[in-house]
Amino acid sequence: MKLEVVDGDLLDQDVDVIVNAWNRNIIPWWLLLPQGVSGAIKRRGGLQPFREIGRTGSLPLGQARLTTAGRLPFRGIIHVAGINLLWRATRFSVQESVKNALMIARAERYESIAFPLIGAGSGGRKEAIVLQWMQEAMHDDSFNGLVRIVRWKKRSRG
Repeated sequence: MKLEVVDGDLLDQDVDVIVNAWNRNIIPWWLLLPQGVSGAIKRRGGLQPFREIGRTGSLPLGQARLTTAGRLPFRGIIHVAGINLLWRATRFSVQESVKNALMIARAERYESIAFPLIGAGSGGRKEAIVLQWMQEAMHDDSFNGLVRIVRWKKRSRG
């Protein structure tokens, strides 16, 4: 695996698939006000990925599911249950989310994947600890492609 950590916008990455830090998918998606990555996907990609993930039922903590990318230019979106029912990320939820997203990426033969910092937004964890947990989970993984972890940074205008 080729691992990169970059600053920028997840939705601007030139990769096959992106990861959406989602929830356990118990509350219907249309009752939630998507924030962070999910909110950006909804604004730029449309509702289709959320309709698809909503039809799949609840996700066990740390699990992952693939949907289409809506209007976004990716081959798909992997939604991960990175936060528990109290809207908190844990080492377990983050690391299992990473492992299961990479398992889908291998099965679908994607060559590149971009992750947000799972649990650093709504999950209430500091960026540095989330980055450490994610890198630990990726350390021995057999994904043979580009893995990019994207630390969100607002684009400067000008």
